[in-house]
Amino acid sequence: MAGDAKSIAELRAAIRGTVLQSVDADYCAARAVWNGMIDRSLRLIVRCEGVADVIATVNYARRHGLLVAVRGGGHHVAGYATCDDGMMIDLSAMRAVQVDPGARSVRVQGGATWRDVDWETTAFGLATPGGLVSTTGVGGLTLSGGIGWLRGSHGLCIDNLLSADVVTADGRLLHASGHDNSDLFWAVRGGGGNFGIVTSFEFRLHPIESELMACLAVYPETQAAPVIAAWRDFMATAPDPLLGCLIEFSTLPDDPSLPQAARGARVVTVAAVHDGPADEGEALVRPLRQLGSTLVDFSARMPYCTIQSIQDDLYPKGRDRSYFKSLYLSRLDAAVIADIVSGLRARPSDMTYTSVWNFGGAFARVAADATAFGDRSMPYMLSIDAMWSKPEDDATNIAWARGFWSDMRRHSDGRLYLNFPGHGEDAGLVRQAVGAGTYARLVEVKRKYDPTNFFRINQNIPPG
Repeated sequence: MAGDAKSIAELRAAIRGTVLQSVDADYCAARAVWNGMIDRSLRLIVRCEGVADVIATVNYARRHGLLVAVRGGGHHVAGYATCDDGMMIDLSAMRAVQVDPGARSVRVQGGATWRDVDWETTAFGLATPGGLVSTTGVGGLTLSGGIGWLRGSHGLCIDNLLSADVVTADGRLLHASGHDNSDLFWAVRGGGGNFGIVTSFEFRLHPIESELMACLAVYPETQAAPVIAAWRDFMATAPDPLLGCLIEFSTLPDDPSLPQAARGARVVTVAAVHDGPADEGEALVRPLRQLGSTLVDFSARMPYCTIQSIQDDLYPKGRDRSYFKSLYLSRLDAAVIADIVSGLRARPSDMTYTSVWNFGGAFARVAADATAFGDRSMPYMLSIDAMWSKPEDDATNIAWARGFWSDMRRHSDGRLYLNFPGHGEDAGLVRQAVGAGTYARLVEVKRKYDPTNFFRINQNIPPG
């Protein structure tokens, strides 16, 4: 029987890691995830220290019929790293990063964060595309695509994935690459955690400058419509190294270090990173700093690791309640811009962030059938990051986010980014995200590697 003293003793004896129950001192801290809304009670938490632990834990859970959640960074807004009355397989102690500068590649364990990766690779003047927050787990971000600052020059995380080691539901360790288990390799590049537990990722690395130019020009929200239109027109002819760019709606803090007019103001920030020499980047981003009258301009040259962590303090673990939703936009004409501006004017929380991301360059040059991410023809993405602090405000903020998202669907083909899926409550979430053709292929891979849907606490693909 799962959870009885004898079976837990056997599990403890079979692994190097730690098994936690609700009576243990570390249990509450171990079950906490990034989204402060998520509060789930696990039967067991297994902190794995290596691949052998993962295999033993998967076998234990399968024998005892336990519901399983897999934790990497624990950063997913839907809280897929945990579940009620089940087991968390926690990879957070598996954070080793091994750089091969000669081969320009890096091997990363499944529990690492992007800070772990960037810290090691930039020591050799190298980097691979990550996200925008350094505390994000490598596994969760990568398995659903991985959109970051370097997408224009080097594409998504999955476009730089060379191989992955995967523990499947039957306890096997499989190597997936273009040559080995190629169907599994295709599926983990965009299909989420449906097919097994990735214990190791191998990424391609690219040269990175010691300093990059980051544009962070902040305009009053009253200028949002003309600023977005000017940004759109400028980015239409921008070179690939500058195509990691977005427009973000937010509210500045009431901070005495800011100019008086900026304190507590609702703003739009033009944020861009140039992947190349800082002198060249500074000249290229200058027009983005002159789209209107700035309230403040934080633009500067800085190391890649600094850029990657600059938003960390905005997204602290466990502090805020969050609901993120996304939608790919087919265009960004005057009507779309007007709907974005009016929808955001009604946001109930000044803690909310909402961004419009542009796509192109290396991101757009990947064929639709090359990865499970699917078609790359969308020019923009709308990311609605609703955030607030009080439980009594949950319904109001979620209703606003879902309503805004629904209103914007008329400007989209309906597809969305699986790392920003709400709380995973929509039926057919993955089909909606990747499209019908890609989804049908994913179902076949799921049937082959996880026919019982053992791994189902995720953006799930039922095998039947």
